[in-house]
Amino acid sequence: MADHDPDTAPTQHPQTARGTLPAFTPVPRAKERSNGWKPQVQRAFIEALADTGSVASACRQVGRAEVGAYLLRRHPEAASFRAAWQAALDLGMQRIEDVAMDRALNGVEVPVYSYGKLVGSRRVHNDRLLMFMLRNRAPERFAGGRPKALNAIGRMEKKRLKAKWRRQWEKEQRRTSPAEVRASIARKVAVFRQQMEAQLSPRTLAAYAEFERLRDADIARGYKASDDPEHPLYVDRGEADQSEG
Repeated sequence: MADHDPDTAPTQHPQTARGTLPAFTPVPRAKERSNGWKPQVQRAFIEALADTGSVASACRQVGRAEVGAYLLRRHPEAASFRAAWQAALDLGMQRIEDVAMDRALNGVEVPVYSYGKLVGSRRVHNDRLLMFMLRNRAPERFAGGRPKALNAIGRMEKKRLKAKWRRQWEKEQRRTSPAEVRASIARKVAVFRQQMEAQLSPRTLAAYAEFERLRDADIARGYKASDDPEHPLYVDRGEADQSEG
């Protein structure tokens, strides 16, 4: 969901905008400020809360501080607003659970580095997360017809997982694209190289360039020290097999 200006957003009720959020009466404000919680800002906040399940993310989207949201919720005339807040959190948690299910089914891409360089990525799956989601979302097939009952430890684990999913979701809201990350790293490497080259002689720079060439060649051919008889870490497979026998 892209950020938008809550002051210029339509002033329709969330029930009309989302279809599943309850209509609510905005909390009355004594004064109307440019950076205050106007009715349209309150409605935009509730919508964002339903989308993200995160108060912090919702506040960022409407350009308001978290402390202001919590003060608004404590207002004596905020009963309707508090009910909408809770409904939005319930929807937001469903969204987070959908993300968790997607990760359980499809895994998560994690970067792969070699010699300090990003060389690709691999997909990691979490089977425990998958079974947890299946037992609770399809109990008739995976939990004897009803959701698996949670004991005190199970409830604590569920609470911990939900908090973890929410932190991951909030992190993703702030995450930059891989291209931006690579560009940032490239800029830092360029600056470091310039600083280094300013302190080295031409002969040393030539030696360093040759080192980089050889290192890249080793990486390209999949060099392993344990397979190189000239390397101190070489492992003689024949002798190893005899010693094991």
